[in-house]
Formats: sequence, C-alpha cells, structure tokens
Amino acid sequence: RAPKWIRGLLWAMVAVRLVCPFGIKSIFSLLPSTHTIETGILLDRTPAVNSGIPAINDGINGMLEQYFTPAIGDSVNPLQVWLWVLAMVWVIGMAVMVIYTAVSYWRLRYRLRDAVQVEGNVYECGAIDAAFVMGIRNPKIYLPAGMDTENACHVIAHEKAHIHRKDHWWKLLGLVLLTVHWVNPVLWWGYRLFCRDIELACDEYVIRNRSLQERADYSQALLACSRGQGNITPCPLAFGEVGVKSRVESVLNYKQPSTLMADIATVLCVLAVLCFLTDPLTTPTGGRGIGVQSIRLESHERAAASLEIDYLFLGKEGIRSHTISSDGSVHSHG
Repeated sequence: RAPKWIRGLLWAMVAVRLVCPFGIKSIFSLLPSTHTIETGILLDRTPAVNSGIPAINDGINGMLEQYFTPAIGDSVNPLQVWLWVLAMVWVIGMAVMVIYTAVSYWRLRYRLRDAVQVEGNVYECGAIDAAFVMGIRNPKIYLPAGMDTENACHVIAHEKAHIHRKDHWWKLLGLVLLTVHWVNPVLWWGYRLFCRDIELACDEYVIRNRSLQERADYSQALLACSRGQGNITPCPLAFGEVGVKSRVESVLNYKQPSTLMADIATVLCVLAVLCFLTDPLTTPTGGRGIGVQSIRLESHERAAASLEIDYLFLGKEGIRSHTISSDGSVHSHG
C-alpha cells in the first residue's frame, strides 16, 4: 500500500553498495561481514574467506584448503593462477556485453531511420512493433505505425512520465552495473525486478488522478501492447515489455496512498539504510555490535557534556555488553 516510488529509494541503496569503494561503520549494521575476502589472499599459504556465516565459511574454506593450498616449494600460489584466469573471463564477459549492447543499439537506430515526427518528441515508425523511449540527452518517444489512437494516448502519457522521472537515466545506470557485475546471478534477477519496479512507479504516476474507467482503459492499452518478458536491450523503456500482469493488477487495484503510509514507508527506508548501507562496527574483542541497549547524555555545570552509549555485541564468548564513553574509553560489563 506504500507509494511505488519508495522502491526506487531501495534500489538506489543497492546501487550505492555496488559502486561505493568505502563504507560507513555503524552499530546498526546487519551485514555479517565487510571483509569477506582479504586483499592478501593471493599470497596466503592458507587462503580463507570470512563471510560472517560459519556454515558458508566451513564449506568454502574446506575447498580452498583442499585445492588451493600451495605445496612446499611451489613458487606460485594456485589461487593466483585461477584468479587471473577468472579475471580474464570477467573482462571478456564485460566486453561481450558492451559489444552486444552497442550492436543492438545501432541496429535499432538503423530501423528508426524512416521514423516520422508526429508531434514534439513523438515519432512514428513502421519498422517497430512496440512503443518505447530512446535517447539520453534528448529522449524521443517512438510509436509503431497504425497504433490505435486511444492506446496511443495512454502510451504517450506513460512514456512522457518516464522522461519526466528521468527513468531512462536510471535504467541505463542499472544496465552499466549489470555489465560490470555480470558474473553475479543475483544481479540479473535484480535487474529484472528493478525494471518492473520502474514501470510500476511510472504507471502509478500516470493514473494517480484518473477515474476507474480511465484506469481500465489504461490497463487495456497495457494488454494490447504486451510483448512478454523480452531480453536485455539498449531500448530502455518499452511500454508493455516488463511485468504486464502485475502492472495491470496494480493499476486496477490502485488506491491513493495516505500520508501516514508514505511516512511509514520513508521511515522503513531510513532504517534499511542504517541496517544495510552501513558496515558492521568491529568491537575491541573482535565481535560485532548487534543492537543499541541505551543512550545517556549528561551535562554538568562548568563541565563538558558527556555521552555514553550501551550496546550489545556478539563475540566468541557469546553476547556481552559494552559502554562507549565520549572520551573514547570502552568498558565491558560481562
């Protein structure tokens, strides 16, 4: 029941984690580990990972110890050879995706060579079978020739909303991140969901002030222009390409989100940022914080204010309590 644009904030958090080279430490972080692979693992005689999850560590480290531990007298660590090979595969994969995207883009541009301007930035072309937005600096809307007039009105409204929301920029950024992280299968699934959420938010933007009959007509246009799931292409914003079923249900069941729901969703986003966009705070005994217990701020006359934070952390000896004072001292309470 929350506004669909909230999902964009959550995807922005994913993008920041993928591109940001550093992290901010916080006792609120729920990430199990931020140093899964140490920088010196290539030269380590006993390579190991630390995911923060013992079951995963045991499985991976057992394999690393069995197959990648160098024998006495070896001049090269086996992991150095394999990681070099895998790095080359990663680079080749990125190059293939870039070439595929460039070729697909120019093939589409060639098909649009006979497009005719209808009005403003709206063009009509007989060589395409779906409406979409194309372009970065000066995006244009392309419609297939002979599209029903009523459907065309809904399509144009939808694509103009995409341009207004700068969705053509955000989807391009998503495609760039997918190209860099193509080896991660979760990113392929995430990119598909990201595209669906962009369309859901755009649909909501278009129909939020429309009557039930107008929303029904909009849904009919979605069904008429549906094209299945499609492939990853440089054509960024096709009207009926992604998640048509869920989008039709969302449009027909749309209710204006209340201010309270928007506020609650915003607070949840802030909490998600604190928990997942920050790195775990390493404690003095090698554990990690798992929750704030209490915060005390005291001020005395003719003295500086003092701040004390009690928090719980999980270490090798179990759950213990610590107090951090404003003077930097840490006291363990057992």
